[in-house]
Amino acid sequence: MSELREKYYKEILPALQKMRGHKNPMRVPRLVKIVINRGVGETRENIKAIDVSAKELADIVGQQPLVIKAKKAIANFKLRGGLPIGLKATLRGERMYDFMNKLVNVCLPKIRDFKGVSPKSFDGRGNYSLGIKEQLIFPEVDYEKVDRVRGMDITFVTSAPDDAEARELLEALGMPFQKKGAN
Repeated sequence: MSELREKYYKEILPALQKMRGHKNPMRVPRLVKIVINRGVGETRENIKAIDVSAKELADIVGQQPLVIKAKKAIANFKLRGGLPIGLKATLRGERMYDFMNKLVNVCLPKIRDFKGVSPKSFDGRGNYSLGIKEQLIFPEVDYEKVDRVRGMDITFVTSAPDDAEARELLEALGMPFQKKGAN
């Protein structure tokens, strides 16, 4: 069992249960899954870009990502139907907790002038989204082999009924939110 998962069940769950007054521990919010999305728009010119990006994302998350294809052709974007345009990986269980631990303790502190993640990126239903501008913050990425800097969107899906409980959960898991007054 990963140390973050163990911490959740031994420390965070009882603390959140007591703080919110839940009698049943199953009502306490938990992290359900982490979804990582990456758009690879340059596949229009270079079809090999999707393979390179998929290999890189697989190294980062520890599993093979799903290739997302265009549903229909859009001439203004030079897009044909069925052309691969992105990647998606859904993490659950051990991989999810390991990725969260790595992101919070290793990757986010590597960002220059990092003051914390925005507390405004909740969707109103207890889910939090975070955009990463470059993949170089991950330790699995070899700087020498990077052909192009690509970002990704990371969504933390929780079982919390609202944003306040989701924020409490993510803070307890170590998510470094910006302090009030900091930009």
